[in-house]
Amino acid sequence: MAVTDHVQRPSGVSMPIDGTETPPEQPLDAYSRIVVHVAETVSPSVASLRVGRNSARGGEGAGSAVVITPDGFLVTSAHVVDGAQRGTAVLTDGRELNVEVIGTDPLSDLAVARVRGDDLTAATLGDADTLRVGQLVVAIGNPLGLGGTVTAGVVSALGRSLPTRSTSATRIVENVVQTDAALNPGNSGGALVEGNGRVVGINTAVAGIGLGLAVPINDITRRIIGALMTEGRFRRAYLGIAGGYRALPPRLVERVGRDAGIGVAEVMERSPAERAGLRAKDVILEVDGRPVTNAGDLQRLMFGDAIGRTADLLIVRGDDVIHIEATPAELVD
Repeated sequence: MAVTDHVQRPSGVSMPIDGTETPPEQPLDAYSRIVVHVAETVSPSVASLRVGRNSARGGEGAGSAVVITPDGFLVTSAHVVDGAQRGTAVLTDGRELNVEVIGTDPLSDLAVARVRGDDLTAATLGDADTLRVGQLVVAIGNPLGLGGTVTAGVVSALGRSLPTRSTSATRIVENVVQTDAALNPGNSGGALVEGNGRVVGINTAVAGIGLGLAVPINDITRRIIGALMTEGRFRRAYLGIAGGYRALPPRLVERVGRDAGIGVAEVMERSPAERAGLRAKDVILEVDGRPVTNAGDLQRLMFGDAIGRTADLLIVRGDDVIHIEATPAELVD
C-alpha cells in the first residue's frame, strides 16, 4: 500500500510516516526546473536557419530564428539573412520548410522571414525593459549547427550599446542585453528567454568568452518587427547630425533648467539639419518639447511618422537659447 501521508519534523525535513526522510529541495533543483521548463516551452519555436546569399558576400548563411506567429512568421538577425531571399528552416520536430525573407532592418539587426506550414508553435514575446541584472535567462539556438541547444546564465548587464550599419548609415542599438549564457556562431537569431518562458531578446553577437549580446524585445523593436511583417521594411527619419552628450556650463543650467543636451559635432551636407540652419557646436536641448541628452534620445523620435513633419528644436548657440524648425527626411540606403 502506497503511503502518502507525511509528518513534519521540527528540523523542517519532510518525513513520510514510514520513517524515510525526503531531503529538502536544493537551490539547484529549482534552477534546473526553470531551465527545463523554458527549454520545453520555447525550443519548439526555435528553428535552425540556412540561407543562400546572392550578394557580394556569397556562400551560405546559417543561424537561428524564432517563430512568432502560428502561421509562420519568424524573427531572426539581419546579418544572418544578409543578401538572401530564400532558404530552409528546420524545426525541432524534424520538419524542413522553405523560408522566404520578408524584410530586414540592418540598423536594428532584426529581420523577419516566413515559412509555409501548419500548427507552428509560436513563442510568446516579453519585455526586456523589465529585466534586472542577475536575472536568470536561457539562450536557445543552433550554435555550430547543433540544433536545439540550450544554455543558461544571467543578465550580466543592461543598457549596452551595439553599433550597426547599413550601406548609408550607422546607428546604435540601445539597451542591448548582455548575458553570460554561452553563445557561439549559429546562435544569432535565436531566443533569449526569461524564466517565465517569454522571449526577451534575439541573440545577435558573441562579444567574447562568457560575453553574449541580444537585441532586446521592447516597444521599439516590436514596432520594427511589426513593420517588417506588414511592409517588408522599417522607415526611419533623420536630421543629419553627428554628436553626443554635452554638459551645459553652470551659467546656462539655471537659465534653461537643464544640465545637458546633444552637442552637435558635425552637420552633414545637404541634410535636413543643414537646411534648418543647425551648426557644429550647437547643443540641442529639446525636440518638440521633449528633452534630449544623447543620440539615443534623438533616435527614439526619428521613426516613420516624423518624416516630413516639421519639428521645433530648442538649442543653445553660444550664450543664446533659440528655436529652430527642422523637417526630418527619410533615411534611405
